[in-house]
Amino acid sequence: MQQRFILGRVIATGSWVHKLDPRAKMTCMLIYAVITILLHSWADFIAVTLVSQLILLSTRIKLTTYWRAVRPLRYLMLFIFLFQIFLEKGGDLLLALGPIHIYSEGIITAVFTVWRMFLLVTFTALLTFTTTPAMLTQALEDMLKPLQIFRISPQAIALMLSIALRFIPTILEETERIVKAQASRGADLKDLPWKDKAKAMISLLVPVTVCAFRRAEELVNSMEARGYKLGEPRSKYFRLTWHSQDTYFLLIFILIGLFIIWQ
Repeated sequence: MQQRFILGRVIATGSWVHKLDPRAKMTCMLIYAVITILLHSWADFIAVTLVSQLILLSTRIKLTTYWRAVRPLRYLMLFIFLFQIFLEKGGDLLLALGPIHIYSEGIITAVFTVWRMFLLVTFTALLTFTTTPAMLTQALEDMLKPLQIFRISPQAIALMLSIALRFIPTILEETERIVKAQASRGADLKDLPWKDKAKAMISLLVPVTVCAFRRAEELVNSMEARGYKLGEPRSKYFRLTWHSQDTYFLLIFILIGLFIIWQ
C-alpha cells in the first residue's frame, strides 16, 4: 500500500530544484495553480505542459514517478470527465442515444478539466518530492507570518501540517498491518467483489480511525512531557536563505503567467 501511494515522499537526487528555497517553490506552486485555472485553449495547455514537463525532468526524477502520483485519483478524474461530457450542451451534437446527448463542447471541456487536474497533481508532486516536510513547514510558517496581524498563529498552522505529513506513512503502515491481519483470518479484500469490498472497508476504517486517535493522544502526551508549549519562542533547526536562482525560478512562472494572460 505504501509503495502505491508515493505522493508526499522525498526523492533525493541532488538536482538544482532540490536546492531551491522552499518558499520559492511554494510561491511558484501558487502561481502555477492560478495559471492552470486561466488556461483556455489548446495552445495554452500544450505550452504549459511542455514547460512543466521540462521542469519535472530537471529534477532527475523519472516522469513515470510523477504520473504514478496521479494514479490514486484516476477514478475521480474519470468521474469528472464523464460528468463534464454529459453536463455541457454547447457546440455540435455528436451523439444522441435516448436521453444521452453528447456535444463537442462537452468533450473539449472534459478533456481540459482532466488535463488541468493532471497538471496540478503532477506539479504538486514536485514540491513534495524535492522538499522535506521539515523545510516545507518552516517555509509555510515564514510565509504565514503576516497573519499574526489577525492574531492567527502561523506556528500552529505549520505544526498541524507537519504532524499531518508525518502521520501519513504511519497510518498507511497501520492500515497495511490491519489488512494483513484480516486476510490471515480469511477476510482478504482482494478476492471480494466490489459490493462486498465496500462493506468490508467499514471493518477496516474503524480500527484505523481508533489507531489514529490513539497515536494522536500518545503524541500529545509525549510533547507535553517534553515541555512543549504552543506560542512560546522557539529556535529553528534550519535557516532558509533566498538565493538568485530562487528569483530566476520565480521569474519563469511569472513570465508564463503573463504569456497566458496577454496572448
